Amino acid sequence: MNKLLIVGTVAFDAIETPFGKTDKILGGAGTYIGLSASFFKLQQAIVSVVGEDFPQEYIDLLTERNIDITGLEVVKGGKTFFWSGRYHNDLNSRDTLDTQLNVLADFNPVVPEHFKDADVVLLGNLHPLTQSSVLDQMEKQPKLVVLDTMNFWMNCALAELKEVIKRVDVITVNDEEARQLTGEYSLVKAAAMIQQMGPKYVVIKKGEHGALLFHGKHAFFAPALPLEEVFDPTGAGDTFAGGFAGYITQSENISFENMKNAIIYGSNMASFCVEKFGTERMVNLTKEEVLERLHEFKALTQFDISLEEE
Repeated sequence: MNKLLIVGTVAFDAIETPFGKTDKILGGAGTYIGLSASFFKLQQAIVSVVGEDFPQEYIDLLTERNIDITGLEVVKGGKTFFWSGRYHNDLNSRDTLDTQLNVLADFNPVVPEHFKDADVVLLGNLHPLTQSSVLDQMEKQPKLVVLDTMNFWMNCALAELKEVIKRVDVITVNDEEARQLTGEYSLVKAAAMIQQMGPKYVVIKKGEHGALLFHGKHAFFAPALPLEEVFDPTGAGDTFAGGFAGYITQSENISFENMKNAIIYGSNMASFCVEKFGTERMVNLTKEEVLERLHEFKALTQFDISLEEE
């Protein structure tokens, strides 16, 4: 089986939405990515850091999903990264109430020896220098490197971010971040400019409005599945990235045509994530549900049209 290496936070979140609020629950980009990718046939490992306060039951949850945690450092006496946020009524915007870096402040990722030859590397949302250090440890060039980032790093570490962007094949950002990174309002122009920075493929996430994939002059759009209820968008982008990278790793095909399928798989996984608070839906998700919803995506997007001239 092909190998997927994930670097990203394993953390605690406290979330408030118009539909309720949680106390401290399991969160973090690496967690969402790993849970999403666990639905594919692959070997995967998470490189991250937690404190001594991180419950054993959460670690057991990761290992039960066949996620290698050799690269998950547990800092004795340390406290795990914590984020708290409140979403507005539209669920597209949010306010960060509290961020405690804790053990993440001094995190130096160590890639497990048996994953230094990973086929696909997914660099979750972390400091660009941390992302770069993971690439420096790889013993061979991965077939595909996927980078996820956000406006925070564009504000405080833009030079370092641009350096790591040069080294990746795929970048995933939301529409606001694509505009900020390039200064272009048109997403088509923004994607073209980002490709000039290094990545061959640009994925622009548009939340409830789906996702766009750009490669050269080619573009593909995948809608988001219309859902009756959305409780919590936390982790949806990471779940999308896990589905995207998981499918690519499993299929061993990094062509543009196959990435279209990967975008659908990513959107499919993300559609489950938002149905409950935190990781709850992903933890209880079944493969049968994943397959059933893929059929819904197919029905949503498939049509026949005659293009012959009359």
